[in-house]
Amino acid sequence: MPLHPSIRRPIEFIGFVGPSPFTEVEEWTGPALDPEYVAKLGKAHDDGDFDRVLLGYGADRPDNWQIAGYLTQQTVRLGVLVAHRPGFVAPTLAARFASTLDHFSQGRVALHMITGGSDADQARDGDFLPKERRYTRTAEYMQILKLAWTSPEPFDFDGEYYTVKDVRQGIRPYREHGIPLFFGGSSPVALDVAARYADLYAMFGEPVDDVRAMIADVKARAAEHGRELAYSVSLRPILGDTEDEAWERAHRFLEIVRSRKQATVASTRFLRGVAASERSKAEGAQRLLRAAAQGDVRDTRLWMAIARETGANANTTAPVGTPDQIAETILSYVDAGATSILIRGFEPLKDTPWYGRELVPRIRQLLARRAEAVADVSSLHAAGLPG
Repeated sequence: MPLHPSIRRPIEFIGFVGPSPFTEVEEWTGPALDPEYVAKLGKAHDDGDFDRVLLGYGADRPDNWQIAGYLTQQTVRLGVLVAHRPGFVAPTLAARFASTLDHFSQGRVALHMITGGSDADQARDGDFLPKERRYTRTAEYMQILKLAWTSPEPFDFDGEYYTVKDVRQGIRPYREHGIPLFFGGSSPVALDVAARYADLYAMFGEPVDDVRAMIADVKARAAEHGRELAYSVSLRPILGDTEDEAWERAHRFLEIVRSRKQATVASTRFLRGVAASERSKAEGAQRLLRAAAQGDVRDTRLWMAIARETGANANTTAPVGTPDQIAETILSYVDAGATSILIRGFEPLKDTPWYGRELVPRIRQLLARRAEAVADVSSLHAAGLPG
């Protein structure tokens, strides 16, 4: 099975829109949901030629389905990648949620399936299923979603976690090929679920060789089922007009992270909604921490210090440098097999327009030149001339 038709560009750029101005280095004491911020940041991604933005999920966060609906009305072409945890909404109902939003946005919806790496955060929403079994449930959930979106006839499904009869969906996705399913998870069972049912496998920003090995692993698993996947790598670029300026920014961010960590240690909290004791348990976080243990800087400019200080909470690895230098770093991930790059800043309202002006166009231009060079060589070979 080839790549999902919704994943069209040679390389896709994914951003991130949170519900309020809160990051590892930006404190926010206002409401949990700031509509003005959501709209402004969404428009910055739209103007910056991003393909999609991820809307995250947490047991204490505002509802991202409604944020997605609002955001698609505030932007023109920007897609929304809605993080969704199986287990709380019936898959047939989730299929209708997504299809309805897909029609309102004229085909701009994708879902990111989050099985859940924190038992404590799952419990906040009433889910006490062990992690390994959650992946089995996610596999069933993804199968039902795809059937609901694409089956030409009413269908039944009889699984361990879900049984549905005579499913008839009155609303289907805007486009007949359905809605792409992104998927994250680094344990062996997660990789098997990705290989069988996902359209894109998402990874944190590990060193390039580690990413290349992970992609090769998932590709081999997918090939056993006659499938191809797309692959995403998540990074937090720290830009500067000069390399020295970029590193000065990076170290300033690290000092903020450390000071906030020290100031909140008595309450055992650091990031909103995430207790210190809950971080670092997921396999993806463990992989980042193992990479960070080998040095603060990997692959010349992949900075691991903030990942280490935060317990590798989410994607926290940061290439540091000028736009040209970071473009080169991102191309190394493309060469390793990435088809999508998720980039978000530690100062989103400052960084996103900067990415759109300086980083995204550079990478698209470099990839276009590569494609032209390959086409020229192919033409020479077709004409029997040396390339």
